[in-house]
Amino acid sequence: MKYSNRLVKIYFLFSVFYFLFYLFPKMAYAYIDLGTGSYILQILIATLLGAIVTLRTFWTKIKTFFINLFLKNKNNTNK
Repeated sequence: MKYSNRLVKIYFLFSVFYFLFYLFPKMAYAYIDLGTGSYILQILIATLLGAIVTLRTFWTKIKTFFINLFLKNKNNTNK
């Protein structure tokens, strides 16, 4: 029975050490090269353009939804 408790304690200490070792890594001395930077820029531009195209596609539906919403509220207050 004591052997089992000792093994559990060792396993626990090893797990804590392993977790802390990977939680606080050393300096990587890495950089973002031009290819990675341009790829990130392409993703940002594509996201922005996709959002613009989506808004332009559904703009009339969005506009009529809000117009109907405000007209219903205006008609309810007049009654």
